[in-house]
Amino acid sequence: MAREAAATRPLARVADTGLEAVSVLVIDDHVNMRRIVSGILQALGVEYIYEASDGADGFEAMRSHRPDIVIVDWEMPGIDGVEFTQLVRTASDSPNPYVPIIFLTSYSDKYHVVEARDAGATEFLAKPVSAKAMFTRLMAIINKPRSFVRSPTYFGPCRRRRVDNEYNGPERRLEQVPLEA
Repeated sequence: MAREAAATRPLARVADTGLEAVSVLVIDDHVNMRRIVSGILQALGVEYIYEASDGADGFEAMRSHRPDIVIVDWEMPGIDGVEFTQLVRTASDSPNPYVPIIFLTSYSDKYHVVEARDAGATEFLAKPVSAKAMFTRLMAIINKPRSFVRSPTYFGPCRRRRVDNEYNGPERRLEQVPLEA
């Protein structure tokens, strides 16, 4: 009996994560997944959590709640995660094209990671997600914000993760290329 009670008890809140003032929008068409992610966020100390069931509702929720971070699923009816991310990054009526977007999806192969990155995702998490992995991504977004790049074909966080100061080839990005903060 004690084992059942422990299994249904909500996750204990982690003290002093610094996430108390952060607001997060969770977009997933599966209500159970939204509950799991929201539970993890609550356990990590996030107090302002908003939910949406698809990309269209998520875009409207961005207008009304102005979240600091968005967590979005890939496959949803209507506007999916990739389309949502592209809309947030490029639409003239986007509430915040600079909002950090974490893709949370069961598609973890290289093709999907690259497609999410090229759509403008800030971070990528594979399902099933752990509280530790979620915390790591949230802290990376907060403590190491990425510059934004605008080009004729892309707007979003800089896609380069490593700096190779030794490389002098033709595709090397020069320091003089303007990045948006």
